[in-house]
Amino acid sequence: MGDPLERLGSETAMGLESTIKEELSMDIDPPLRENLATAEDWRKALNKVVPAVVVLRTTACRAFDTEPAGASYATGFVVDKRRGIILTNRHVVKPGPVVAEAMFVNREEITVHPIYRDPVHDFGFFRYNPDAIQFLEYDEIPLAPEAAYVGLEIRVVGNDSGEKVSILAGTLARLDRDAPHYKKDGYNDFNTFYMQAASGTKGGSSGSPVIDWQGRAVALNAGSKSSSASAFFLPLERVVRALKFIQKGGDSYKSEWEAISIPRGTLQTTFVHKGFDEIRRLGLQSETEQMVRLASAQGETGMLVVDSVVPGGPAHNHLGPGDVLVRVNGEVITQFLKLETLLDDSVEQKIELQIERGGTPMSVQLAVQDLHSITPAHFLELSGAVIHPLSYQQARNFRFQCGLVYVSEPGYMLVRASVPRHAIIKKFAGEEISKLEDLISVLSKLSRGARVPLEYISYQDRHRKKSVLVTVDRHEWYAPPQIYTRDDSSGLWTAKLAFQPESTMPSSGVNGEAAHMEHTHQINHHELTDGVSSMETCYEHDSAELHSENEAGPTAATANSSIAERVIEPTLVMFEVHVPPSCMLDGVHSQHFFGTGVIVHHSRSMGLAAVDKNTVAISSSDVMLSFAAFPIEIPGEVVFLHPVHNYALVAYDPSALGAVGASVVRAAELLPEPALRRGDSVYLVGLSRSLQATSRKSIVTNPCAALNIGSADCPRYRATNMEVIELDTDFGSTFSGVLTDELGRVQAIWGSFSTQLKFGCSTSEDHQFVRGIPVYAISQVLDKIIAGANGPPLLINGVKRPMPLVRILEVEFYPTLLSKARSFGLSDEWIQALAKKDPVRRQVLRVKSCSAGSKAENLLEQGDMVLAVNKEPVTCFRDIEDACQALDNGDNGGNLNMTIFRQGREIDLLVGTDVRDGNGTPRVINWCGCIVQDPHPAVRALGYLPEEGHGVYVARWCHGSPVHRYGLYALQWIVEVNGKPTPDLDSFVNVTKELEHGEFVRVKTVHLTGKPRVLTLKQDLHYWPTWELRFDPDTAIWKRRMIKTLDCRNL
Repeated sequence: MGDPLERLGSETAMGLESTIKEELSMDIDPPLRENLATAEDWRKALNKVVPAVVVLRTTACRAFDTEPAGASYATGFVVDKRRGIILTNRHVVKPGPVVAEAMFVNREEITVHPIYRDPVHDFGFFRYNPDAIQFLEYDEIPLAPEAAYVGLEIRVVGNDSGEKVSILAGTLARLDRDAPHYKKDGYNDFNTFYMQAASGTKGGSSGSPVIDWQGRAVALNAGSKSSSASAFFLPLERVVRALKFIQKGGDSYKSEWEAISIPRGTLQTTFVHKGFDEIRRLGLQSETEQMVRLASAQGETGMLVVDSVVPGGPAHNHLGPGDVLVRVNGEVITQFLKLETLLDDSVEQKIELQIERGGTPMSVQLAVQDLHSITPAHFLELSGAVIHPLSYQQARNFRFQCGLVYVSEPGYMLVRASVPRHAIIKKFAGEEISKLEDLISVLSKLSRGARVPLEYISYQDRHRKKSVLVTVDRHEWYAPPQIYTRDDSSGLWTAKLAFQPESTMPSSGVNGEAAHMEHTHQINHHELTDGVSSMETCYEHDSAELHSENEAGPTAATANSSIAERVIEPTLVMFEVHVPPSCMLDGVHSQHFFGTGVIVHHSRSMGLAAVDKNTVAISSSDVMLSFAAFPIEIPGEVVFLHPVHNYALVAYDPSALGAVGASVVRAAELLPEPALRRGDSVYLVGLSRSLQATSRKSIVTNPCAALNIGSADCPRYRATNMEVIELDTDFGSTFSGVLTDELGRVQAIWGSFSTQLKFGCSTSEDHQFVRGIPVYAISQVLDKIIAGANGPPLLINGVKRPMPLVRILEVEFYPTLLSKARSFGLSDEWIQALAKKDPVRRQVLRVKSCSAGSKAENLLEQGDMVLAVNKEPVTCFRDIEDACQALDNGDNGGNLNMTIFRQGREIDLLVGTDVRDGNGTPRVINWCGCIVQDPHPAVRALGYLPEEGHGVYVARWCHGSPVHRYGLYALQWIVEVNGKPTPDLDSFVNVTKELEHGEFVRVKTVHLTGKPRVLTLKQDLHYWPTWELRFDPDTAIWKRRMIKTLDCRNL
């Protein structure tokens, strides 16, 4: 039955005032009493209502359907005290996995579980245990949808703008407002009227009760329009119906809630209510209008018109936009409520619709579909991606058929292939994909490291399919694929393996299969799930399909290419690097990097390429190499990251190139000596994004420019203690390559450096520049790898090879001119000695800072001038490097005998050095959604480590996790858990694995600034188990190990 009050909001109706009085007098007490509500009446009403209003703290643990992962505050209110039922909005209850707590006005907090979220309308219910509330007297708020009318004074009671309790006044201005449209690719309500009032609600007030002076809820606050201070309220008729169904499940609270089915029917059609004036223009016959006006309630001003029809739905090819609905099963229908009531009562039955299309009467019979059958209740989690059947909500937004395989969150594997959010997967590995089970079946047949094509379409470019190449994760960056299924009796989503892990075995060989480049990688604007920044640093990469009739590769050079270019081109490689969000360690600032490197070793058993660390920043990454000499793309593995110099070494398997490819690809000849001098001519050679060699002749303007790069907001690798080469002309800040002599011998790598430009106190921008990196440091490490070093072994292409260790002095220096040093009191004797040692630089090195935890930390001080090491004057960074390397052959315990000048005095110190490997960070732990690691060198270079312990540094955090909900963010150390010290990762694991699911944990942290803090968080092992990712040098694979999880079957 329709609600006559809901039809009174039309301002164009004749006799509005008299009609309002007549209609009101039929349904509610005399309106005179309403208008004369006193302040005392409102005080009594609010005293009754406020205790029943709760602040909801909700966390969407996974992105699902229309909602992203994240944490938020909202409002709800008790509608059934005995059963423990709270009413709030659908977008608060969430369609996917959610963890929530409700806090009452007296600060009692309880856990709540979702029991229902409407598939269409913006309302849902949580349940709680009423016995858990011990110290508060409260009553449920009655629902009175019939009490709403235009002009009614109302109060909105809720958590507005984060306030615990906020009471906003207003007056109902409309009862027939169109449902608000929030997002084109998110949740929107439809097929209902909304109420409107100028109450000015804001974020956090979603789910607030809209009450009258008697303390009855007449509507549910749902949204607002900030530009006009308008608030939108959902009518409660359908809420009352749903609540009655839920109450049939039992008379009291039970730990295991009986899942109740609430009948909901749909035609997959969106209707809009239009006035008779507009419907006439659509062709409505005057006889039909007259009949409808007579058959409808007094004051009716319009009819329902079809706005859109979802493809593949019951009304597809039967109804179309502009069709005017006249009758349903012989009854005139002009209101949403009557139509929806009829549909809900006719699920799986046929109904007859009489419509007019352009003035022509038509009759169609349609089957009413179960709305819950097209509302997804399960999803596949794959490499961080969330994939599920396309819901009715999104099918309506995108005009696709319900049930298609929909990417709600692309995760890592799909982002790596440039598959965007909201994509529809059509084909995978050559097989058609029409439902989620098809995708799972194909995945179960693929091995780790396999590269297969994927076709998808997106709503933004719906008429063209896009084809990309997907690489199955070779490393265990993520847990095996899992299916999550909603359990309405517990309010949780239970997980199980999508298929047996035995079916996903590593592909043969370390590097997997090689693949020719056949696909165009398109730019993907993907929001990073980290707590430090939300950078979109994916670069567009257009690599044309390469064909070569001559399998020996390109041999004919262009007429204007130099000898250096022709010689060096077969040694160049293009790097494409992807970093999994699950292990963005060491402050790495992006997930996607491009850059040019050079092959420095190529034999039958091993290939090595060198590249800058702004391209290969960390070892926990996936690297793909494209060769200039042969059209092939193969994976590489990071085998060495120099702890000081800006370069990395990446290994590849020469056998993956094939016999022809391995014969045309070759290593460059390195020329570490003699060093470049000012005025020397060099050739700058590199690759464009289309793998075309590009070169130019340049002049060295400064062969020994000292770098001075400041720390970023999020500490990450920055080049220190390095002298670089500057040229008069280059190809811009994004072009990298090598510097060679006229014979093509490599004298330096033209590498990219990362820095951060800061504007004011709070604004910064990432920036990169290019400079030349002398190859002497690369040559030294390369010789040790080939000859056999004395460091820990690493598996490279099936052969264990000892990797070199690097002895360094963990001190940052900066040069000062001798003229300035004289002003500080340095003697003429030393000035002459230093000038004689290096007449070009004429400088002395000073201490800028010592890395925390280093052996030099308590010996050297800021501002110290380093005059000599082992009685030999030093004037540049390489002098100290050479002195450190010489210690490997000595027996002095790894100490440098340093002569320094401090505050007017010369002092001799014995300073210890530190030995570092080139493995990077080999271990990461995820606890409650925060990614913790050992403090990496960029953090220690800040010069501070907490006294309580410094082995547990929070590098990142995940959206929708407990640490997101409770505010344990990045850039700090965890020094205590429940009062137990955690000085290192092992201690941290031992403490956290004793914590139980649902237990509140007290965590003490210390920020990078040194500020301590104590916070509490609730551990959630159901959605966020504790796991460890560690690099295994014996298999050269990153392996995942569960530390503590929760067996869903025991819940």
